[in-house]
This record gives sequence, C-alpha cells and structure tokens, in this order.
Amino acid sequence: MDRQPVLARRFFDRLEPVHAVTYFAPEARAALDGLGFRGFWMGYFAARSAPFGVVPAQVVTATFYNFAAHRVAKALPAAWEIASPADALRVREQSAVEALRRYGVGTDDDVETAAELAAKAARGAPLDGRPLFAANLALDWPDEPVAKLWHATTLLREQRGDGHVAVLASLGVSGRESNVLHAAAGKVPKEFIMRSRDYDDEQWNLYRDRLVARGLLDENDELTAAGRELKQRVEDTTDQIALGGLDALDDSEVDTLFRSLTPITRKVVAAGDVPALTPMGLSRDDLDDDSSHLV
Repeated sequence: MDRQPVLARRFFDRLEPVHAVTYFAPEARAALDGLGFRGFWMGYFAARSAPFGVVPAQVVTATFYNFAAHRVAKALPAAWEIASPADALRVREQSAVEALRRYGVGTDDDVETAAELAAKAARGAPLDGRPLFAANLALDWPDEPVAKLWHATTLLREQRGDGHVAVLASLGVSGRESNVLHAAAGKVPKEFIMRSRDYDDEQWNLYRDRLVARGLLDENDELTAAGRELKQRVEDTTDQIALGGLDALDDSEVDTLFRSLTPITRKVVAAGDVPALTPMGLSRDDLDDDSSHLV
C-alpha cells in the first residue's frame, strides 16, 4: 500500500508522548536538579543537547531552532561546569525509564515488540542533514526493553524534528517566526507559546510584523491565504519526509508497531504528566485506534 503523510503524523502522535516524559515527569526534573542544574531550562538544554557533548551555545540555538538565543546562553555552557554531558545522558534515560515504569509500562510483549521495531525504524531512518538525530544515533543503545523503547522514540522524534527545521529554513521561516506562525494557525495559544518560548510583547511584535510584511499574517494576526498555504506546506512536507523514519519496516511491521506502541502511549497520556497542551501541538483524537491502516 502507498504510504501517505498522515501515517507519519499519526506515528508522531504516538511516539512523542513516550519521549516527552523526559521533559514533564517529576522523575526527570528531580534527576536533573539532583545533578545541580539550576532550574527547568538549564536541565532541559543540558539534557537535550548532551548527545553533542560540550558545544558552543550557538550550535544548540541553531539546532533547536525556535528558542531565544539568550535563553540558551543562560544555560550553556554554564551547565557543563556543574555536571558532564555523560552525567546528563545517564540521568535523562534513567529518569525516563523510572517514569514509564510508574505508568505501568513494564517488560511485556507490547514493550518488547515496540522497542525492537522502533529501534529497527530508527536505525534505518535517513541521516542526512539531521544533526540532533545523528548525535543521538551515535550513543550506545540500551539493552533493557523500556530503556530501548524510550531511546528509539527519542531518535525518531529528533529525526522528524530535524526534518521540520529543514523545511522551515528552506521556506525562509526563522525559528522565532515559526512560533508566531504556529500560534496564528491555532495550533497553540499565543500566550502559551510566548511564555514557553520566552517572548515579551516587543519581541512577539517584531516577528509578527515580519510575517505581516511578507503577506502571511493580516493586521488582525490572522493567517492570510498565503499564510495558510505556507503553514500547510510546512506541515505536509514535514510529514512527507518523516515517512522515511518508517522505511526500514515493511507494512506488516509498521502495523505491528502501531498495535504495540499505541497502548503504551495511552498509558503515558493517562498518567497525566505530559500535558494535553504542549508546543508540539499533538493530537490525542485517535489514540483509541491501534491500527496503522496499512494492512
């Protein structure tokens, strides 16, 4: 069967919550605080960038794409005077596994199957032009099934994220502009993205005005026809190239991955640590459907 971009979008809705416990579970925050990192954002930037090792803050700003440069610079490289990247990598995996186990994600058939198939998908996913995916792919693979599943979902979400950044850059949408565009499209509330991505009114209006000048927003901060077309192109192209993350699996394996992973995602969502509203704009509308609809 011909694979359509909606498959990649539905797969993302299933894998992202499993990865995202590393940002929202109390185990993760406690572990990073335990290393001595000061506040949520120092822990976030240290743990997520740790696969790179010690690199300039500009590298992280460029790769993460939509964060304010000054926010990254507050965290890095100061974090590495407190703990090493190896320390951050160790506790981010351990704390994610602890959280998943608390949710009831244990070593059962679904977890073992999902871990093996997600790992196979991640190992075969396109690498070109995907620096954060590549850095994570270079890490040692855990053997324990829950840890392997978390690591594989991390790889697959960063692979997709790197592709999304490439799409935005190719269309001339900066990281900071992309946040404004995302809010205007109704994916996340303006106030939420301003708070989570560190905008004051002056900063927001700067990027909003740039989009207005390009004819993508109107004076009421609504997407114009050109803005809607561009936003849809970003999302469709991101999904299209993210299909490559499943190239290593045949249709039967993709369906088996959906059927084993979706119940795990439901457990993560039900636990309540990962909020319904995140900057990713995830959908939970069809998590009752375990099928990939490929077979």
